[in-house]
Amino acid sequence: MEVLLYTILTLCALGVLSAVILYFVAQKFRVEEDPRIDEVEKMLPGANCGGCGFAGCRGMADALVKQDDISSLFCPVGGGDCMKAVAAYLGKAAAEKQPEVATVRCGGTCEKRPRTNDFDGAKSCAVASSLYVGETGCAFGCLGFGDCVAVCAFDAIHINPATGLPEVDPDKCTACGACVKACPKMIIELRKKWPKNRAVYVSCVSKDKGAVVMKACKAGCIGCGKCVKVCAFDAITVENNLAYIDPQKCKLCRKCVNECPTGAIRLVGMDPLPKAPKAAPAAPAAPAAPKAEMAPAAEKPAAPAAPKAEAAPDTKVPSES
Repeated sequence: MEVLLYTILTLCALGVLSAVILYFVAQKFRVEEDPRIDEVEKMLPGANCGGCGFAGCRGMADALVKQDDISSLFCPVGGGDCMKAVAAYLGKAAAEKQPEVATVRCGGTCEKRPRTNDFDGAKSCAVASSLYVGETGCAFGCLGFGDCVAVCAFDAIHINPATGLPEVDPDKCTACGACVKACPKMIIELRKKWPKNRAVYVSCVSKDKGAVVMKACKAGCIGCGKCVKVCAFDAITVENNLAYIDPQKCKLCRKCVNECPTGAIRLVGMDPLPKAPKAAPAAPAAPAAPKAEMAPAAEKPAAPAAPKAEAAPDTKVPSES
């Protein structure tokens, strides 16, 4: 009994001694943390999506407090209003950044991009892309297995069963970029968010030549360059057989939409421009009237010849005999 009692007392004494030692060690090596970090973290949305480039909102708050220049830091979920509030609290200047939205740049629906095989493996875009090009003839198009849907923390993207393509709800999308990173085909892009969710973009990323594109997908870009010719703002470029519309230069004039022969340029939230009626063929010119022949000049009547003077008759003078 005494042995048991001594054992318990010894263990209790060791526990108390260890606690005291740990307390003094913690006080000795304590790292002072700026209390503003906790306040800034409360001002952030708390989504912990990683769209800011940090593992979570705590890391973002720590960087906002410790960096003198926060112009390179931005929370896509909180947006400009959140960053202005944080900057005002910290007494710093926040950079203005226009809102963005995730855009799926693939128009290869089930109707326009028929399947050529069936993938009997794990229903994952990452897995399928590591094995082969996909279930269609287009090596650049959407695989349709929904990796982007799985990583979206805001329920902003879903697969449309009718088209087999992901569709983004611009009202829910926070431009965190998680779907962009998850897409192995890199068909999802963060683009400028226009008022009323309007947009004009090339819904194709194929870099194949026109004949190959049309064989695999009827809605692909063939790199013809017609859109470039009608753009008055130098917003469209063609590189590697693929047209691209710069959202910073585009003015939504919609002229390129009517010029695209395959419908690869998609128009969202607006009606297309009315197509100009084709000019009627010019009527053939009437044959020129034959020139009137010049009437021959009337010949002037010849002047009557002067009458010849009659020779005077010879008169013989009679000689005197």
